[in-house]
Amino acid sequence: MSGKAAVTQIVKLVVPAGKATPSPPVGPALGARAVKAIDFCKEFNARTAHFKPEVPLPTLITINPDRTFSFTFRTPPVSYLLKKAAKIDKGAETHKEKVGTVSLKHVYEIAKVKCHDEVLKDLGLERVAKSVVGSARSLGIEVVP
Repeated sequence: MSGKAAVTQIVKLVVPAGKATPSPPVGPALGARAVKAIDFCKEFNARTAHFKPEVPLPTLITINPDRTFSFTFRTPPVSYLLKKAAKIDKGAETHKEKVGTVSLKHVYEIAKVKCHDEVLKDLGLERVAKSVVGSARSLGIEVVP
């Protein structure tokens, strides 16, 4: 028994909606596992065509031993959504610096979007909203009523 057992592999990537290409990060990540990146790109772009272009989507790719794959994607990261709501390009460099503001309404809208993720579904809107407030604080975004 010198051969390796066939194992399902999981690859986590953040890919822009509708803009997957065989270049990095997709190509090298899948090529190292002997999966055709172009097949993934075509399917991913077709399934994410309804999203606004360039929205980063955390993607979980499951690669089977026979080199077939399946993937799921989640909603955009909280930091991306907060930066869009605050109309900033980048978060604060220090924790005391304030670079923007968002309203509580924005926080709850972001929490509603994030509640669609399988991982956060059971937490409830209130707890997800508190998490969004914490992320805003980390980015230097002030939450105003």
